[in-house]
Amino acid sequence: MPTFSRVLVANRGEIAVRIFRTLRELGIEAVAVYSDADRGALHTRVADEAFRIGPGPADESYLRGDVIIDTALRAGVSAIHPGYGFLAENAPFARAVEAAGITWIGPPASAIELMGSKTEARTAMKAAGVPIIPGATEPVRTSAAVVELGADIGYPLIIKAAAGGGGKGMEIVTDPTGVVQAFEAAQRQGLRYFADDTVYVERYLEEPRHVEAQILADGHGTVLFLGERDCTIQRRHQKLIEETPSPAVDDALRARIGEIAVNAARAAGYRSAGTIEGLLTRDGEYFFMEMNTRIQVEHTVTELVTGLDLIREQILIAQGEPLSLRQEDVILRGHAIECRINAEDVGKGFLPAPGLITEYEEPSGPGVRVDSGVRAGDEISGLYDPMIAKLIVHDTNRETARRRMLRALAEFRISGPPTLLGFHAALLTEPCFVDGGTCHGHVESQELAQRANEMTETFTHQATNVQRASDRVALRERVVSVEVEGRAFDVRVHSTEPPWASLARRRRDRRDVGAGSASGAVVSPMQGIVLSVAVADGDAIETGGVICVIEAMKMENEITAQHPGIVRSIAIAPGQSLSNGQLICLLAGEG
Repeated sequence: MPTFSRVLVANRGEIAVRIFRTLRELGIEAVAVYSDADRGALHTRVADEAFRIGPGPADESYLRGDVIIDTALRAGVSAIHPGYGFLAENAPFARAVEAAGITWIGPPASAIELMGSKTEARTAMKAAGVPIIPGATEPVRTSAAVVELGADIGYPLIIKAAAGGGGKGMEIVTDPTGVVQAFEAAQRQGLRYFADDTVYVERYLEEPRHVEAQILADGHGTVLFLGERDCTIQRRHQKLIEETPSPAVDDALRARIGEIAVNAARAAGYRSAGTIEGLLTRDGEYFFMEMNTRIQVEHTVTELVTGLDLIREQILIAQGEPLSLRQEDVILRGHAIECRINAEDVGKGFLPAPGLITEYEEPSGPGVRVDSGVRAGDEISGLYDPMIAKLIVHDTNRETARRRMLRALAEFRISGPPTLLGFHAALLTEPCFVDGGTCHGHVESQELAQRANEMTETFTHQATNVQRASDRVALRERVVSVEVEGRAFDVRVHSTEPPWASLARRRRDRRDVGAGSASGAVVSPMQGIVLSVAVADGDAIETGGVICVIEAMKMENEITAQHPGIVRSIAIAPGQSLSNGQLICLLAGEG
């Protein structure tokens, strides 16, 4: 069996750091890659060696499979681990890695391909006896076909990009009148995010739980079920809080979910770590939704209740080793909860909020884990996902884990961009969460947003009353990264204050123009790219009317009118890049 000596991680941020830690424990050298936007980032410092792969935009760096493979060959690595996102579920990349003589730490390309097509996956699962949500098993080509299907299986329906994932390319319709707009939106997002405008349609289940099953499969015929995770707490189809075990799953249902997950993995010819995502109805029915052919963001909670290192298992499986345990050896102990700490502004509808982190101090103590790829002085770039860190806790039961999470949230100090710390603290004290409910319709409510702001203010007040070590030190040592011919090296320098202090002061002093102003100017509240413009010069618009749609940090955001008026001087066009505060148009008073 091969034994890896050096492994390249084709990713960035917290997942790269997470993988490097396991590699170090296994005695394997770690190789990082980075874009221009990630020069000096934590993951480049944790690795044994780091190589530049291109400019900041992902399609010029982290999505350049050819450049990554060339870098891997130059670095002399044995294998590539893709992490999650970027190229992790890209079957052609997996094949290209293996064609270059490098081991792919992940599932077979054939399994990635099968599960990457939601229509083919549904067909294969149905043939294997895995329950699927009622709907089409073939691509739906026209909006008229969607209307016809709605008449057959009923509304509401959800239209999904067939190559989609991560909450992208999904539109819900409640009656035939909304079909055309939703169909076109799902096609547009599928083409933009996955280069494939194929869509399919399912019956939309009302207020289900999002319950997923973690599996491990080796190359010797063993498939293990490692328990379920409840990922119901979401906004815009993006997960916010994950926990295991699910408060809605008993032993009998857990056994049923495990059976479905193992059957699905076997039907796909799966190997490595993977996740069967499913929906659990209020009546206790469990349906296959899709399979994520990679390690999940929320793999951490499964690790805490099983005691297994899933990254290590992935690596050992890729080396050809059999799993060292049987299903009866898998024991779930206690309860674990993960909160995603993103740079987002709850008060502005969870808008991504890239910015400079001026203070960063992680919580600790019994049962507390933080997976992060940042430090104070790092920039949360608008080019990538807005995640700052994942905060995970473990305790003997759900209630004690919930209380432990509240303690850890209160200890977490992050200054600079707005974060979800206060939101999570508010949500975890809501009766719907305390009682183990779904909290459907509550996550984006104004009431919760107000409580989140109050909790944020409380955390900020607490932070100002704690004297920081940095305030007592006149001279700081620090290590910075320099680049020589595409390779990163560390150099120790001295400064009398943190290097970002003056920049932070300037940013605090700058007036936040927001999404509009008294002059009638409508400005962008974020950095992003214009997807569409919904108005023309001279159009009358009402309060709440959509002016344009901006993509920022993988999310589509509607910019709406704050008051009625006449649109004048449109300054943007589809495809254009926008900076925070840039003029979109003028909104003149009516009459």
